[in-house]
Amino acid sequence: QVQLAESGGRLVQTGGSLRLSCAASGRTFSSYAMGWFRQAPGKDREFVAAIRWSGGSTYYADSVKGRFTLSRDNAKKTMYLQMNSLKPEDTAVYYCAARDRRSPTVTGLYDYDYWGQGTQVTVSS
Repeated sequence: QVQLAESGGRLVQTGGSLRLSCAASGRTFSSYAMGWFRQAPGKDREFVAAIRWSGGSTYYADSVKGRFTLSRDNAKKTMYLQMNSLKPEDTAVYYCAARDRRSPTVTGLYDYDYWGQGTQVTVSS
């Protein structure tokens, strides 16, 4: 069993910054990709950003490009999402996701096998 634990969500003002963390633990886990998704009340879960563990290629939703940055710590099996210039529309529960298999895509819900419990990010206007 692989566990993903998110942290870092909280209330922040418009224009502020947050850093979310996602730590993977459990059985031997070789991640091929990890990603962040978010879900606002009444809306579907949507892709935010992803990183391929080998090579470190990153992918971002258009809505967060230029404001959010992914990074990783291989030794700690931890992924970080630096979120700057936050807007009220960024308010959502943010979920970490991971997979340990190859796949050509990284933006779909079905690209991932493991999910965290989510962390709430609230951006006040």
